[in-house]
This record gives sequence, structure tokens and C-alpha cells, in this order.
Amino acid sequence: MEQETLNLSIRRFLKMVGISSQREIEQAVAKSIASSELAGVEAFPATMTLRIPALHLEIKFDGQINLK
Repeated sequence: MEQETLNLSIRRFLKMVGISSQREIEQAVAKSIASSELAGVEAFPATMTLRIPALHLEIKFDGQINLK
């Protein structure tokens, strides 16, 4: 195993997940505000699950998204 290759690969993956996740959340919030489902001042819980079956890894991250 090459530690540097592993680290770069993990960072690329996490960057892709972060950028894609942010875009999806922003679009969902905008759509919900446009359809009056949200007022734009809410806060709501969010969960992200990282799953790597080959490593028998599954971990959940909990947080909160605040709109104001």
C-alpha cells in the first residue's frame, strides 16, 4: 500500500461527495422555498452515511442544516 496514493484517493472522493452533496441540498432547499414548503428560516437535522462494504465500514454522521 502507498499511503500517499491512499490519502489522495480519499481526498478526491470526499471532495466529490462534499461538492455534490452541497449542490443537491441547495437545489432541494431552493425548490422547497419556491413551492412554499419552507419559509427559509428553518433548521433541520441531516444524516450522512459512509458505507464501504469491502472494508466492512458503515458510519453515520449527524448534523443540522440551518437556513437562517
